[in-house]
Amino acid sequence: MTTQAGPLYELTFSVEQERVAEFERWVAELAEQSLQQQGIADVRLFNVGSKTGDGATHICQFQCTGDRAFNELLDGFFADTEATVAREFGIAVNVSSRTLREDDARDLPATVESPDCLNCGTRLRGQYCGNCGQRASNRLISLWELISDAFGDLLEFDSRLWRTLIPLLARPGQLTRDYLEGRRARYMPPFRMYLVLSVIFFVVAFFDPRDDLSLLFEPEPEPTPEELEEKAAEAAAAKQEILDELAQEGIIVGAPAPEDSVDNTAEQGPKAVGDNKVNISAGFNIEIDDETGECLVDDDDVADLPQWLRVRLTPERLKRVCERIGADKGKTFIGLMLDNIPVALIVLLPLMALVLKVLYPLSRRYFVEHLLFVIHYHAFFFLILILQILFARISALLGVPEPVSVLVRVAASLYIPVYLYMGMRHVYGQGRILTFIKYVALVVSYSVGATLTMLGAFLFALFAV
Repeated sequence: MTTQAGPLYELTFSVEQERVAEFERWVAELAEQSLQQQGIADVRLFNVGSKTGDGATHICQFQCTGDRAFNELLDGFFADTEATVAREFGIAVNVSSRTLREDDARDLPATVESPDCLNCGTRLRGQYCGNCGQRASNRLISLWELISDAFGDLLEFDSRLWRTLIPLLARPGQLTRDYLEGRRARYMPPFRMYLVLSVIFFVVAFFDPRDDLSLLFEPEPEPTPEELEEKAAEAAAAKQEILDELAQEGIIVGAPAPEDSVDNTAEQGPKAVGDNKVNISAGFNIEIDDETGECLVDDDDVADLPQWLRVRLTPERLKRVCERIGADKGKTFIGLMLDNIPVALIVLLPLMALVLKVLYPLSRRYFVEHLLFVIHYHAFFFLILILQILFARISALLGVPEPVSVLVRVAASLYIPVYLYMGMRHVYGQGRILTFIKYVALVVSYSVGATLTMLGAFLFALFAV
């Protein structure tokens, strides 16, 4: 063994008797391959037998060239080795690991003033504290190190970011299964990944530079009177078309309707309220004067609402909400609605995990394990939406034919429900027919849960206007 100053990484393998010979051949090949890895100076194998006598225990020690190499190997080669053992031998081989280093102050970096961690007081044994993980050195990091920490995972193809996103997109259920089986160090933490992807999605989908960063852009020239007149005519035509459609369907009364529906006006909806008024029926009735735009609300308009909602949505409050929404054409309301959607989606996570708990009562899985599957699926959902939006925008810039762009986006949309079914099969391991029945039940539950949470987001936005 060399006497280099780097840390010693030790893997202990407890092997079942029937797989001992096969494992010994495998671990010998592992030792030869590890010497070709950059950062490993030497390797030693030990066969220490077994205390119970029903198997064998092998120890493999890797001498690293330094702390930097050790940190890279820990998330790379060493993590891959443990994952390979689990894949090749399953429960026949149990793996444990530890890091060995001579406990001597001479091993500490030269920039460390104290042999104890400045954060938690634990005895230091290298560049990082083994208890809290803080860097041993208290010096200020350079600007380049700060940038590397921020974008290192994005720029390095073998980083945890890409090792997480690729299986998340292409291998349904693989992340959840790996996490439940203990292979976690190579992947991003599930909830952090969900939050990051959700933030990226809302930025990509709803961020408008000209609106949110208007100060950086020159104002657009004022429209000419002819352009204003043309826009007014288009708006009036569009408004009349919408009113005609609503009147034809019996949703509103008081707007001109097509000739073939005039005779049926008395059978289609509420009583007419005047030539210049529009009556909107949508759970509660709001009369809007077509000329003045004034909201007309009385007690009868909210009489059909549930009691808990009626005491909160009084006619006076409903009128104020209507006027505020009309004042800025609903811009504030839409903004509040978008702010509430992420919270609604987070509320949906435990609800769907509870549904999975009911659907798989004999799986012996804890609630948090079902929640992990739902978090991974929602993270995939955000990822596929991000890719669809970016593809649509890039296609428009590159002049890709519209049918091709639409076909790709439709295929990606169809992949979303297929992904859920395949993920359920991979994680829970049941047959196709039984999984499909539970899949249908889960999709129905998703529809009901999403409707209720979005309704909650709507009501919160309505009351906050």
